[in-house]
Amino acid sequence: MKDKLQAHYGYLFEDALLEEIASIGIQKDVSQGTVIMDIGEPISHMPLLLEGAIKILREDDQGDELLLYFLEKGDSCAMTFSCCMGKHKSEIRAVAESNSELLMLPVEKMEIWMAKYQTWRQFILDSYHTRMMELLETVDTLAFMRMDERLLKHLQDKAKVNHDDNIQTTHQDIAYDLNTSRVVISRLLKKLENGGRIEMGRNFIKVLDL
Repeated sequence: MKDKLQAHYGYLFEDALLEEIASIGIQKDVSQGTVIMDIGEPISHMPLLLEGAIKILREDDQGDELLLYFLEKGDSCAMTFSCCMGKHKSEIRAVAESNSELLMLPVEKMEIWMAKYQTWRQFILDSYHTRMMELLETVDTLAFMRMDERLLKHLQDKAKVNHDDNIQTTHQDIAYDLNTSRVVISRLLKKLENGGRIEMGRNFIKVLDL
């Protein structure tokens, strides 16, 4: 575990902090589609992502979901940290975008490390900034992009976080992420395919325009 932490976080954290993380962190392997954290759940641990990718979603009163952003290895979720510090229940749903490996850190250490380690404090502040920029990008996408543009960007983002231009997904899964209907997604995917932006197969999409 120390070797993986060194590989993904060694450039960020000093050895003393890496030692603490390795000693108390709980390794967790999750398969694609697993709900790692759900809305309304009490938060006891904060995840550090060692391998794979996670998507962060919000849900409205009708149960419809909207994708906020993706997390890649080396990331953590600032929204989770915010809930930890305020001792609130989770405001987001975290779902494994691919098979992933996490290191779960007890929330009681979060505030202690903020005061004890400058590198941890900077990591959290940088995470807040990155996630804020991604949320602003999501707002801009909703406000200013046509649905076909949103769809292509979504596919491009999924390809990038998975480091694979072949995306294993269904039209319904994409519809859930973008909070629209499967019929709309199917029609727009066909339009993108006819335009040479993607290729479609059975339960997979190859992104040609990256």
